[in-house]
Order: sequence, then structure tokens, then C-alpha cells
Amino acid sequence: MDDAVMSSAALRMPTSLRRALQWAGSGLALIGLVFVAFRLRSYWFDLDFSRVNSLLWVQFSGLVLIYGAANLLPILAWRNLLIYLGASVTRLATIRIYGMSQLAKYIPGNIFHLAGRQALGMAAGMSAGILAKSIILDLSTMAVAGSLFGWLIMPILLPGFLELAGVLLLFSSAVFMVVILKKTSGYPPVWAFFWHMLYLAISGAVFVALLILVAGVEGTSSFFCLTIGGVYIVAWLIGLLTPGAPAGLGVREMILLLLLEGIIDDVDLLMATLLGRLVTVVGDLVIFMAISSIPANIWDCRKVMPKNVR
Repeated sequence: MDDAVMSSAALRMPTSLRRALQWAGSGLALIGLVFVAFRLRSYWFDLDFSRVNSLLWVQFSGLVLIYGAANLLPILAWRNLLIYLGASVTRLATIRIYGMSQLAKYIPGNIFHLAGRQALGMAAGMSAGILAKSIILDLSTMAVAGSLFGWLIMPILLPGFLELAGVLLLFSSAVFMVVILKKTSGYPPVWAFFWHMLYLAISGAVFVALLILVAGVEGTSSFFCLTIGGVYIVAWLIGLLTPGAPAGLGVREMILLLLLEGIIDDVDLLMATLLGRLVTVVGDLVIFMAISSIPANIWDCRKVMPKNVR
């Protein structure tokens, strides 16, 4: 199955407007890069380097690469939603638009990455209306996927609640959502939901791995590790939905500390939380730099395909 196409109406966009939109989207990305630099500097000075040895740095680098690669999954999710809406953009252009705009989420306001995606998408010849709808659908699908992981934290909220029960409820809820989406909307939204679920699962696993490296909690049960991963995903979701918080900054960390207080040692939890934020920021930066290093002409691959290809 190949990529969807540029609509003929979108291709008639004035060159001056397209150039302005490209500058706007790229400008937001560059501003985001500045904020990322300040954020990295802040995290660097907050870390207790006496606890970080060379082996931990090697393992940390591996987790950065895993998280960076996982960032392709939300792009796949967004592309499926674009296809569902009848959008006209190539696969490579989708990667560029999403990847170039993501750093702007670190700008205070928590909306500029969405504005950048809209601007770059329109500059690529996509319908403004379809772009806006796709962004709303993308956030909604991501929020629903994240909320399902809330089942995993029930043992913390309700003492006596079995960890296995939370896992089974998560699985059954996900299957239910897939069935509903398939019956009402077809396969593209199902795939979008799946890619978001997988991305969140990997993100939670990366945080659990960091906590194990820092605190050595590998002796605990695998179900308890799933609970910790669920706490991270719920904290991430609350940060995502908090207006004005750039990339959920501060909100995610606060929720993590509140939910895991008394379960994980405060010093270990704070260290893992700081390293976790460092992983996400560097991972986003890696994707941005990788996309930016590819010549622009490679992204410009406008192929005319049947409009309803999905």
C-alpha cells in the first residue's frame, strides 16, 4: 500500500503563502530547539553525577535510541488518521512534518507543535480543514489510549486490587476499543490506536528500565513493573492534557512523585524522573536532527494515487 496524494486544489496554493507557512513551521521548530537547549542545561545541573557511572551512561544512551525510534510510532498513527480523512501527503512528507514540528512542544503554551504541524502541512499542500481534524483526532486517540493504562495503577489507588486484574482490564478494554473503531470507522483509526498504544507501552517500559538501573527494583514482580509503567503513562497523559505546560513539564514529574511516594525511595525516584525527562528530550532532539539532516528534495515525493487508498 503506497502513500496518499496531494490534492490538485492544494497544489494551486500561491508560492508566497506556501513559503510563509514553511518559514512559520520551521521557525517554531527552531524556537523549540532553543527551549530544548535550556531544558537540557537545567536537567544536566540537577543530576547527581556521583551516582552515574560509565555503564549507566551506556545504558542511558541505548534507552535514548529506543525512545527516539519509538517516536516514529505516533507519526504512523497520525498518517493513518490522515488517510482516514482522505488527506493527500506522502509517507516521507508525513515524517518530516511531524518530526520537524515536535520540538515546538517545549515552548511554553503546549500548542506550538500543533501550530507548526498545521503550518508545515499546509505548506506541503494539505487541506487546512483535514489537518485540523487530524490533529484533533490524533490527540483524542492518544488520550483514549493513555487513559486505558489507568487500569494498571489501580493497585496503588485501591489497596487489595490485584495487579493481574489491572492487566486483564487493560487488555480487554483495548480489544473493545479496536472492535468499536473497526465497526464504526474502519482500519486506519484502528491502526492509529494501535500505534499510540505501542508507543505508550514503550515509553512506560523505558521509564521502568531507568528506575531499575537507578534503584535496582528488578527483584519486584513483573506485574508491579507494569504498575510502575502505568503510573508513568498516566502522568504523561495528565501532562499532555494540562494547558500551558510545555511537553507536560513539571506536571508529569509531580504526578510521578505523588503516586510513587512511599513505594520507591524519594532519592531514587527523583533521579529516575530526571533521567526519564532527559531521555525524552534527547530522543526528540535525535529525531529532529536526523530528519533535518536529510536533503529537502528527498522529502518532496508527490505521487498521484487513487484518492481512497487506505
